[in-house]
Amino acid sequence: MTSRAVVAIDVGGTKIRAGAVIDGAMGHIREVPTPASEGRSAILDAIAEVAREVMRSTDASIGADTPRLWKLGIGAAGVIDSEAGTVVSATDSLTGWAGTRLTAELTARLDLETRAVNDVHAHALGESFAGAARGSRSSLLVAAGTGIGGAFISEGRLLTGRNFAAGHIGHLPVAAAQGLPCPCDGAGHVEAIASGPAVLAAYRRAEGRADVSSTRELAGVARSGDVIAQEAFARAGEALGSMLGGLANVLSPEVVVIGGGLAGTGELWWSPLCEAFDRELIPAVRGLELREAQLGSDAALIGAASLWPAATSAATSAPKSPMPGNSVISKTTSEETE
Repeated sequence: MTSRAVVAIDVGGTKIRAGAVIDGAMGHIREVPTPASEGRSAILDAIAEVAREVMRSTDASIGADTPRLWKLGIGAAGVIDSEAGTVVSATDSLTGWAGTRLTAELTARLDLETRAVNDVHAHALGESFAGAARGSRSSLLVAAGTGIGGAFISEGRLLTGRNFAAGHIGHLPVAAAQGLPCPCDGAGHVEAIASGPAVLAAYRRAEGRADVSSTRELAGVARSGDVIAQEAFARAGEALGSMLGGLANVLSPEVVVIGGGLAGTGELWWSPLCEAFDRELIPAVRGLELREAQLGSDAALIGAASLWPAATSAATSAPKSPMPGNSVISKTTSEETE
């Protein structure tokens, strides 16, 4: 019997992460640096090589005697045309990435059918499929870290918009960010006050400690009692919560899931966020639940694998046995077909 298998890939600006998903079980995770400054071909070659390593490792671990029909699923940085498999636009964090024929290039290198989506979209699919939004009919995923990104899933379908750019919620305006420059070259957007770099910039503007060089360090300083750091995180959380409350009034999802580096900051960020969120909700939407993302960096891999539903669906009669050291992924809604 031929097993259904996916090599799932998460392509970011600093690392490429990959794993195998076979009949609902995930394992054989590999991670390599992204050759971000070396250009398109080098990045594609690195993706292909880590995919080969995952397949080799899988065969060595569970045997190559059982035929496996491998597919490739990718979540990648940039605006991804998921129908054509191309990178519509991208930042300079990946040199020459815009315009890449992503699925065609990787199919040529690996001789595998390939599907691709944006990395934040892949995170949303993963959390919807097997994480904090599992079982919900509609969900809004928010990624709060270096930037502020999002994705909306309705009736199990990812909404990508006319040009596949849906989800850029970091560029919604908020009053608290008025006049602050945004990385998009605009100003006054929530990303300008609520992203990790924005929190650090606010701390520096307020003449905080000069030796604090990262958001992670700043979170530790805030927990130790630094009032300036605490205020920077509180303002960021409040601004993001206010924006998300307004967005929830528009979309009315069953659940809002928040992940990314800032989600691990703790109550000094979460409490102002939740309070501002609740204040903005209209009566018809009140009671909407905010949840912290559950899957961490595995979310994008699970989401990328879910682009091939037959390989990620769990057994209907009995649970799958996970690959060593890993766990089963499954979905509570009815199985889809490819």
